[in-house]
Amino acid sequence: MKKINFDELRIIPLGGLGEIGLNMMVVEYGADMIVIDAGLMFPEDYMLGVDIVIPDISYLRRNSDRLRAIILTHGHEDHIGALPFILKELNLPIYGTALTLELVRDKLKEHHLEDKVQLRRISARERLKIGSIEIEFIQVSHSILDGVGLAISTPIGNIIHTGDFKMDLSSIDIDGTDFNKFAEYSEKSVLALLSDSTNAEKEGYTLSEHEIGKTLEDIFSQSEGRVIVAMFASNIYRMQQVVNIAHNFGRKILLIGRSMVANARIAKKLGYLKIPKGMLIDVKDITKYDSKEIAMITTGSQGEPLSALTLMATNSHKQIKIEKGDTVILSSRFIPGNERAITNIINHLYRRGADVIYEKISDIHTSGHAYQEELKLMIKIVRPLYFIPIHGEYRHLYRHIKIAQSVGIPKGNTILAEDGDVIIFDQYGARIEGKVEVGKIFVDGKGVGDVGEMVLRDRKHLSEDGIVISFMVLNEKTGDIEYGPDIITKGFVFEERYPELIEGAKKVAIETFIQANPETKTDTLEINEEIRRALRRYFNKIVKRKPVTIPIIVTM
Repeated sequence: MKKINFDELRIIPLGGLGEIGLNMMVVEYGADMIVIDAGLMFPEDYMLGVDIVIPDISYLRRNSDRLRAIILTHGHEDHIGALPFILKELNLPIYGTALTLELVRDKLKEHHLEDKVQLRRISARERLKIGSIEIEFIQVSHSILDGVGLAISTPIGNIIHTGDFKMDLSSIDIDGTDFNKFAEYSEKSVLALLSDSTNAEKEGYTLSEHEIGKTLEDIFSQSEGRVIVAMFASNIYRMQQVVNIAHNFGRKILLIGRSMVANARIAKKLGYLKIPKGMLIDVKDITKYDSKEIAMITTGSQGEPLSALTLMATNSHKQIKIEKGDTVILSSRFIPGNERAITNIINHLYRRGADVIYEKISDIHTSGHAYQEELKLMIKIVRPLYFIPIHGEYRHLYRHIKIAQSVGIPKGNTILAEDGDVIIFDQYGARIEGKVEVGKIFVDGKGVGDVGEMVLRDRKHLSEDGIVISFMVLNEKTGDIEYGPDIITKGFVFEERYPELIEGAKKVAIETFIQANPETKTDTLEINEEIRRALRRYFNKIVKRKPVTIPIIVTM
């Protein structure tokens, strides 16, 4: 067992440093370990069939006796989405703000864990002591309400973790980033700043929510038909903006999409979303109102196949059809990887007579992550001794390091870490020393971790070249071919169009079997492998393809 060092603070990212999403970080001092966030990431193109990706928690399993709690910064999936899978193995209390915990509670219900997990509510500026680690929660502005950064106090020094944040200086009707509290810690001295790097490549400042509101008002004022706003269901502030503007223009509100309805219910319960009495209507009552009296808030801004907007755009929604004169607003950014799906939806909407407004033609969305000037401001306010960029791909982390150096952080005091790196603070300063096991665990249906890189390679192979099955029946006594071979293909060629190819494959299978030596014929695995290799050579020679080839031989 490793000896516990009480003169050493260790920070270990288990996810989120080297990719977008999968955010999870361990902070440990002495016998105490806390985990910050437990996020998922959505599958990349090569992860065929995978639903979601979660972090490898092998390190947490090995140190479960020292784990004290999971601290959540906010309620986005890339920060809370892995919780149900982790909590099936590790029984830990979860600390988060009101909205964050309500979103977690709904997620736990889906996995039948709501009665097995301790959810402990905290508020901004509240302090929490967990063993030798003390945490103060600092309000930050983000694209979801109730986000917090963390001031983590240890005997070694103070660490500031920004969470996801931006600095919206012009909006007065939204709770903003608590500059005073961050500045207060700079007076106490900050050992290290861990800062969100998502938009480290973007120059200037994020567009203000106030400006988005003005753009939405202009669109509503010019729309003669229904207004349909597609957005992330977690963006409660944007939802409230649309409600307020719709109310000013005398429109009723419909909420469309399961997650939109669920999040609105949670936000109303907490008092974060206020909808005037009589304004919210049910979809079944939509025909009672003129088009100019209707505004809808819906899911589907990323072109998700089964989302409400996609169903409307493809004329598949049971209750709502896109009408000529509708104005559809995609009030979100195009997430990389979703561009094709989104543009397909936009094309469908145009075909059905809607006017479509999206980020490439209008300012109808702003990021929840700080741009370069805001990142500089955070560093100048906190004045840390050491700087560590977090949350982002390697290029984002690298760019953030350069930003920190441009505002006075010495190069030797910047630490560019990746998942698994062990960052140590002690009497000798800060450094990366060693690495722990990290990785991506694929969730496919109900299977967790049963799909690995080899399975993904097989799926890729199948998707590119298809599959061929050769089926033969042998006489058990004589060893002669009693039936077949049949050649069955899927995703390879259209069999009826290429009969000569299939007949040639049958001949190859028969000849390979006949020419095999007697010992090979009696070994099913060996003769199957001989036929497989022969068929692959044949297909590669004739059509320059290498399908997955599976010979099946049975005896009767």
